[in-house]
Amino acid sequence: MGSEVSWKSTPFMNDDNNAAIKELVQYPPYGPFYGIMGVSAAMVLSSFGAAYGTAISGTGIAATAVMRPELIMKSIIPIVMAGIIAIYGLVVSVLLSGKVNSAATYSIAESYVHLAAGLSVGMCGLASGYAIGKVGDVGVRNTALQPRLFIGMILILIFAEVLAETINKIRKHTQLTRQVGSTFRQRGQQRH
Repeated sequence: MGSEVSWKSTPFMNDDNNAAIKELVQYPPYGPFYGIMGVSAAMVLSSFGAAYGTAISGTGIAATAVMRPELIMKSIIPIVMAGIIAIYGLVVSVLLSGKVNSAATYSIAESYVHLAAGLSVGMCGLASGYAIGKVGDVGVRNTALQPRLFIGMILILIFAEVLAETINKIRKHTQLTRQVGSTFRQRGQQRH
């Protein structure tokens, strides 16, 4: 018990090594991996949601075209809205990829923020695409039978689309909060 060895007393732990270890902890070589995974998640998951929404809505449009061919152009709205989900994911992935740097200047905290942003946008794009697909399929089929349902279908599609847009705004707010926090940290470091 009396012969405890601390890190400071070992011969290989001097001030230069402590600084190098702190640098590796804050800027590890695998840091950009998490940022790139956030970029990939935003793009891939949003595209899966858009593809699903397009496929499911497309079957409803095909069924409607058999019954009422004059409603085909009016029925394309769910497919357009599903495609917009993929564009949200693409925009977020381009914004995130612009922030990814080399491991020497890209902190692990920043990479986790980019991973979380990409996952949240991607998962919301996936959920929005699922909702748009289901509502588009049922809505288009039933609008062929009862034309007064069209406005209700459009409103539900808009609410499903807002889910993806809201998460994009939350991501922007998180980025602003992170910038304000880094400004305060820099001011605190300048005082010391």
